[in-house]
Amino acid sequence: MRRFFISELLTPTITIQGQDARHIGQVLRLEPGDELVVVGSDGQAGRFHIRTIKATSVEAVMLETIDVLTEPPIKVFLAQGLPKADKMDYIIQKAVELGVSNVIPMDVRFSTVNYDETKKKTRVERWQKISREAAKQCGRGTVPEVTQIKSLAEVFDAVGPDTVSIMLYEGETKQGFKEIMTTTSKAKSYLILIGPEGGFSLDEVEFCLQHRAHICTLGPRILRTETAALATLSIIMYQNGDLG
Repeated sequence: MRRFFISELLTPTITIQGQDARHIGQVLRLEPGDELVVVGSDGQAGRFHIRTIKATSVEAVMLETIDVLTEPPIKVFLAQGLPKADKMDYIIQKAVELGVSNVIPMDVRFSTVNYDETKKKTRVERWQKISREAAKQCGRGTVPEVTQIKSLAEVFDAVGPDTVSIMLYEGETKQGFKEIMTTTSKAKSYLILIGPEGGFSLDEVEFCLQHRAHICTLGPRILRTETAALATLSIIMYQNGDLG
């Protein structure tokens, strides 16, 4: 059943507007009487049947509330160094499917892309749309936020003090990711720090150490930035019972 998100709490009768309404009527070609799932701003989901369809609005009536059992038991923030081309599109889509809570685009020393303020705004809007579409497709109970592009310092300011921070760094060969997951097994919130294609600078590694981040490696091979992000997220979700 098709899933849609609204920015308000669910009520017995709701109105879906804008792009989602056009998608329902013009792309999916649903009709009055067809059913869909709608998720409200608090994560509550309901089964609705469509009452009317107009060009830019769809009115639907609730049949029942339903439990959403697709959200992971932990929060994982992914701070992703800005990669080249459209790699971020792919990372966000797959991270949402895997259960990420928030994606934080991160501008670090070795980022090779340089967006002006207008480009930053349009990029974040695009990434948020990708997150929303991925959340619909995989049945999430929430749409993960893609934040504004942040510096490394701003990333740490954005997460709570109880969040376990893990930086993947190709220069670290002694401490493995498995060891960190063993020692932080009771954590409820993680921050993953992934560098762009050029990785992190030594100054950035030192900065993260000062903020009590764990610096580690995933293994003997150097992974592409998109591979490292999704592999790390997958392991954390598996270790916490959300995958497998």
